[in-house]
Amino acid sequence: MKRVSSRTRTLRAVGAVVCAVAVSAMVTGCGQDSGSGSASATSEAAKVMPHQATTSPSGSASPSPKKLSQEQQKRKDVLDATKITFDKAAETAVGAVSGSTLVDLELGGLDDDNASGSPSPSGSPSPSPSGSSSPSGSPSPSGSPSPSGSSDDPEWVAQVAEDDGTAHTVRIDAVSGKVLDTTEDEDQDADDKSRLAGMVDKATQTPEQAAKVATDKQKGWVTSLALEENDDDVLVWTVDVVDSSWNETDFEIDAAEGTVVGEVTEEEN
Repeated sequence: MKRVSSRTRTLRAVGAVVCAVAVSAMVTGCGQDSGSGSASATSEAAKVMPHQATTSPSGSASPSPKKLSQEQQKRKDVLDATKITFDKAAETAVGAVSGSTLVDLELGGLDDDNASGSPSPSGSPSPSPSGSSSPSGSPSPSGSPSPSGSSDDPEWVAQVAEDDGTAHTVRIDAVSGKVLDTTEDEDQDADDKSRLAGMVDKATQTPEQAAKVATDKQKGWVTSLALEENDDDVLVWTVDVVDSSWNETDFEIDAAEGTVVGEVTEEEN
């Protein structure tokens, strides 16, 4: 039998120790050590993992839209159902009484004391104010109103004046655009007619021009306008504009100069 020298046995023992150390290093590299090597590997792995959307620690969703006040909701409901814009209603009103001039126009249902019908609440998306050069922003036909001509449809209530100042009230369906009723104001006396005729003569600005001045200042929908004297005895067109937040701004437009002489926004908290 071949004898193994002492020197050979020593070399073999050293080799076994080296192999044991190498195996231990390999095991450590496979993740049993939480040191810098493991952290580096994790960092490299993250670079190739698909990106995952994260949520806030609380898991809460985006903030809910601000709740509308009762008045804001009422404006939204009426404008969602309205298909006939103020300028179309004005044209229809003066056409109902030959040779007349518009002196007052209001979209019914926005005020509690208005006698005209109001639409059923609509769950449809809200229209956006028009950025066009039209005097008023045009609500898109997004509401779900009752069948045309029903008592629940919103109405435009207009007052027009003949050359001698005789006033007529014209009610217009705000969905179909049809004239519902035309009546002469029987309560006017001679002085009332003379005063109204004088106001019409002094108003060099048309209601459409006044409405454009207002909507140039505040984009939105014209819901009311009237020819009257303000607290300073200046003849003005008062124009109400509802914006995309469903707040209402009341403008006073000088009926002779076409300039803004008053502006108040009714913001709901």
